Amino acid sequence: MALVTYREAVRQALREELVNDERVILLGEDIAEFGGTFKVTLGLLEEFGPRRIRNTPISETAILGAAVGAAATGLRPIAEIMYSDFFAVAMDQVVNQAAKMRYMFGGKISLPLTIRSTMGGRRSAAAQHSQCLEAWFMHIPGIKIAMPSNPYDAKGLLKTAVRDPNLTVIFENKMLYNVKGEVPDEPYFVPWGQAKVVRVGKDVTIVALSDMVDFSLKAAEQLAAEGISVEVIDPRTLVPLDIETIVRSVQKTGRLVVAHEACVTGGVGAEIAAQVAYRAFDYLAAPIERVGAKDSPIPFSPILERAILPDERDVIMAVHRVLDYAA
Repeated sequence: MALVTYREAVRQALREELVNDERVILLGEDIAEFGGTFKVTLGLLEEFGPRRIRNTPISETAILGAAVGAAATGLRPIAEIMYSDFFAVAMDQVVNQAAKMRYMFGGKISLPLTIRSTMGGRRSAAAQHSQCLEAWFMHIPGIKIAMPSNPYDAKGLLKTAVRDPNLTVIFENKMLYNVKGEVPDEPYFVPWGQAKVVRVGKDVTIVALSDMVDFSLKAAEQLAAEGISVEVIDPRTLVPLDIETIVRSVQKTGRLVVAHEACVTGGVGAEIAAQVAYRAFDYLAAPIERVGAKDSPIPFSPILERAILPDERDVIMAVHRVLDYAA
């Protein structure tokens, strides 16, 4: 085992898959010499050359259009969209082409395309570089989605995605790139659709996405000092979603809080809440609570940004609400 950053774990996965299969190529803005905005691909150009590590124009439509075509004709492209906010100008390529192509051809082709993109705020990057848009993609059949919260999962989920015969999208939280964690020295894979119970508890279940896993663990520590036992679950992937693990936990605790950085309205938390209510309604001792950003564009001001985005304090308040509920 080695202690590596989230950034290095992603780079290791990219390198291993480039070595494993010569059909794997990388394409995106400034990913070659510059190593990408967040330096994830730094050094790969020197090892694999410009035919496989390809800079693109500043056009997300072109990046994803080229990636879809490459995947449909035998390559295994890994496309980088610098900020998930920029998906908006290329949604046709994702929603109407990549997500539907295999279905429209009756399963006669595969589309082994992996899209990596960053998400999240807390960097004073303002409204157009700070969004969490995973719920957009979860609504579209044909798109598998992962949101790794730590270096181990970042590497293992990406390696699994690259070998998937169909479209996968991975959202990497920008604030996690410098986070360190243990990663095995030998290659490994993390299966999609298997949630992880990262803290065992008996009073309340918290389902947390991406960086909210860490905030939820901080909240759990503080709540433990009050005698409150919290179970924290990291779904790892949204599609497929391991709802069974979540339901089993709620059947034990009787209370659920779902935490994500995205806006509460229309967020993934609403879908998880709906599925749990349908499958485990009789076990619920309180209404399900959702924790997320306020329904507002993300401000540039650090003070205002902190007021908009959720952290462990919001999780703690939500836990108290479900525990204080009197039917």
